[in-house]
Amino acid sequence: MRVTGEIYQVGGKGLTSQEDAAVYLIKVGDHAALVDAGCGYGQDRLLHNIRSCGVTPEHIAYLLITHCHFDHTGGAKGLREKLQCQTIAHELDAPFLEQGDDEVTAASWYGSSIQPFVVDRKLSGAREGIDLGGRVIEAIHTPGHSPGSVVYLTESEGHRVLFAQDVHGPLHFSLLSDEGDYVQSLRRMLSLEADILCEGHFGIYRGKKDVRQFIRSYL
Repeated sequence: MRVTGEIYQVGGKGLTSQEDAAVYLIKVGDHAALVDAGCGYGQDRLLHNIRSCGVTPEHIAYLLITHCHFDHTGGAKGLREKLQCQTIAHELDAPFLEQGDDEVTAASWYGSSIQPFVVDRKLSGAREGIDLGGRVIEAIHTPGHSPGSVVYLTESEGHRVLFAQDVHGPLHFSLLSDEGDYVQSLRRMLSLEADILCEGHFGIYRGKKDVRQFIRSYL
């Protein structure tokens, strides 16, 4: 599913496995990155969809993880091994992925177990830049849904594109959610003035007005 000429949705319901959150592909010249990995159940279809966008495995430099939950990270270990890419996640969520914590990652909600994997680069602080072929992707810490939730912001074809996968939550004690942090993070997302929002479960929103309206609906 085309978002811009450089950004595609390659995974998620209807594209890979029913349980998968959205997986997005960013390509800048010969450099590419994935945002999230899905559960891993539909990984062959995911790889096929990536190739259909003209991207071969060696082009993928990064797997950008928005947060530790299973529908976003269950396939991360397999992708890291197959693509030889660098995994990136916030340091506050990384331990649950590296230790294979089925409760905090919500793998148990899916009747499954997460395969632990190494987080190659651990984000820290409020904001951090990631270079992809000369294009900056900004990682912004947005805790609340999970302690180390992150959104990614970049520009494509003159549009500010925000990858904010679980804007809607949910908040739950077993996920270590924090309502106060969540509300602050929603306000932080609004301040980014994105033109396009690539969400994890509710699709793609275009235009500042529709993006703002969707985020505000959860305040």
